[in-house]
Amino acid sequence: MKETLHYLLMANHVLFQKALLAGIKDTKLTLGQPKVLDYLRNHDGAVQKEIAAACHIEPATLTSVLLGMENKELITRQMQNGNRRSLYVFLTGKGRELAERATLEFDKIEEKALYGFTDAEKEALNDFLTRIHENINDKGGTTDDEN
Repeated sequence: MKETLHYLLMANHVLFQKALLAGIKDTKLTLGQPKVLDYLRNHDGAVQKEIAAACHIEPATLTSVLLGMENKELITRQMQNGNRRSLYVFLTGKGRELAERATLEFDKIEEKALYGFTDAEKEALNDFLTRIHENINDKGGTTDDEN
């Protein structure tokens, strides 16, 4: 029996998370923290709202994820230019080290997942997944209301 797209996406997501957590178990990072570290690695000094949107985490959930990261001394939250409405999140040295470690684990898992794929197949897969993401976010395609 051929599996459905939703099943395959969910199953692969779970396998990816399990592999990631197994690869970083010695770091004591929790489930939501690696993707936040990965985002901050390239967007250090981002505001919480940006991080939540980019990581697909509800703002309230992100607040608790960041608190845990702050307690582990992986990040600091600071005001900038006297702006009291937004706190900017920065990696600490320890946070940057763990962000690099998480990136290595992400890369290892992707390499394993894409073993035997040609560069063209990898690019096509990335394009297909991007299109699915855009369609689900109503940035492309049609909805039932439009038909």
